[in-house]
Amino acid sequence: MASNLSDDELNALKIAFTYMPQAIEVNKYDYGDDFQRVLDHIETVREVLLDNDVDPDEVAGEINPDSTPNSTY
Repeated sequence: MASNLSDDELNALKIAFTYMPQAIEVNKYDYGDDFQRVLDHIETVREVLLDNDVDPDEVAGEINPDSTPNSTY
């Protein structure tokens, strides 16, 4: 899928994604009946990032490099 996102829009999406909960943190206890909707939203954002050649698992380090632990491998 070709993206129509500008660089600024993609950067804004990356920033927003860093504030979203991680899917592993979303559960029915904390999110109630909305937990599946929250998971669906997280997956939608991940897909758009992937469609724009951005690894969602690397976004936090790109946006906040000073607060991301260094890899040990």
